[in-house]
Amino acid sequence: MLPADIDFKGNCPKCNTPLHCCKQCSHFETSTRFQCLKPIPVRIAVKDQANECELFRPRVTVARDAASAGAQSPIMAPRNNVPAPRSPQDARAAFDNLFKK
Repeated sequence: MLPADIDFKGNCPKCNTPLHCCKQCSHFETSTRFQCLKPIPVRIAVKDQANECELFRPRVTVARDAASAGAQSPIMAPRNNVPAPRSPQDARAAFDNLFKK
């Protein structure tokens, strides 16, 4: 996480990567003309090197909290407190129960 008062004309204090470059910009999009959502007049060839683009806006990403990273996602959470199958027969029975008529 970068400090709030970071100078984007410089480099990242951790990895020394240029911060004012296309790949760090919120307008960077590989599927658009010149790989930018803004109408830039000239293509910037190297996207991970520092540049002087006036349209630069820092990309903001939100990192997950490490405490919640271990929690199960709703997709993987057990439903209705049904225990996980212990044997192939349990798994087959659970599958058959899904398609009962």
